[in-house]
Amino acid sequence: MLRGKRILVTSGPTRAPLDAVRFISNKGSGRTGALVAELALRAGASVTYVYGRGAQLPQIRARGRDHLRLIPIETVEDLVNVFREELPTGYDAVVHPMAVLDFAPEEVRREKVGSEEAWVVRLVPTPKVIQLVKELSPRTFLVGFKLEVGKAREELVRIAHESLVRNRADVMVANDLEEIDRGVHRGYFVGPDGQVLRVAEGKEEIARAVVELLEERLP
Repeated sequence: MLRGKRILVTSGPTRAPLDAVRFISNKGSGRTGALVAELALRAGASVTYVYGRGAQLPQIRARGRDHLRLIPIETVEDLVNVFREELPTGYDAVVHPMAVLDFAPEEVRREKVGSEEAWVVRLVPTPKVIQLVKELSPRTFLVGFKLEVGKAREELVRIAHESLVRNRADVMVANDLEEIDRGVHRGYFVGPDGQVLRVAEGKEEIARAVVELLEERLP
């Protein structure tokens, strides 16, 4: 059970504006995050759900609403601000499957750009928001997610472990977009020593495995 525990879950896509009417974004339905939030609430946790535009929201019973806070965001900067405000207040765990943009336009046009000529857009790296978790709340248990494309299992696990070390995560869930597009959504739960702690298949089972892991690891 997670009774009395505070969990922050991120979910869905992020956006970056290009001009007054256009933006770039990335794939992210929010389904995994919503499922994690639902299961954590059922296990007795209080959940703060930080979600991007169009993300699926947790489906909960009326009695669970008092334990769920919803915080909508749009940009990476919004997410940074939420982390800076929320994490110092004390969370037992952060589960971070949100699809955070790695690049954003260097320049944003305030007007609508016309369609009569070519438009060259320079993209620059965004802040690595996941690194803020341990910086702001060192004792918070961090479950990160690493999505790759076309990687064999061994390479996928290696990349996930490197990300875990770099971001000081406690567990990194790795999956591959090509597998997902073929209808096989496997999540490899990679631990601090690079070992695969468990493998779950399907968003529902991945979410269930995340919550079971929290129940095991949170004192």
